[in-house]
Amino acid sequence: MVTLQQIKPLEIEAESFRIIEREFAEATGRAVSDFSPEEFAVIRRVIHATGDFGFAASLRFHEQAIAAGIGAIRAGKSVLTDVNMAAAGISRSLLGGFGGKVICRVGEPEVAAMASSQGLTRSETALALAGGDNVGIVAIGNAPTALLAVMELIQAGRINPDLIVGVPVGFVNAAESKELLFQKDYPFITALGRKGGSPVAVAIVNALLRLA
Repeated sequence: MVTLQQIKPLEIEAESFRIIEREFAEATGRAVSDFSPEEFAVIRRVIHATGDFGFAASLRFHEQAIAAGIGAIRAGKSVLTDVNMAAAGISRSLLGGFGGKVICRVGEPEVAAMASSQGLTRSETALALAGGDNVGIVAIGNAPTALLAVMELIQAGRINPDLIVGVPVGFVNAAESKELLFQKDYPFITALGRKGGSPVAVAIVNALLRLA
């Protein structure tokens, strides 16, 4: 027999967080106190978005990542995403309260034309055009090619974001691109291995917005 919880809609998220915290140690073999409060806030929201406690083991934080992300948000900088799915999930109202915007240029006709002529994906082409958009956080959840392009653009000095959220999902260069990001000395949040996706990128950014 299935027994449903009787709970008000506005209480669902808070109850979900309580369940995650209650089951965390058994599900992960880790204690909540193994993480800083800010890191756990990000991990908890990712688990909430995916239903997957495995992210407690795969998420990796540069030591300056949380501070860099919060600083970028509070400075009114924008969040650049690789796909519209991620852009749609980020809280524009919270970000807008600080003066920032959510930017995704992947659907622009100019991007499609440039990508076709240069033999590149639309995601990586869109990122290359975003140098003047006051970007503080780049959030990549879908395309490994986009994450690789971001790292190349940073190396070339063409963009200078405060934080890279790099969590592309997939079987071709997803794990490899995230491993390369993990080796960088600038602020990042990533999830090692094949798992990731736009919902994970959105959850990380929204957690940072709430921390800010």
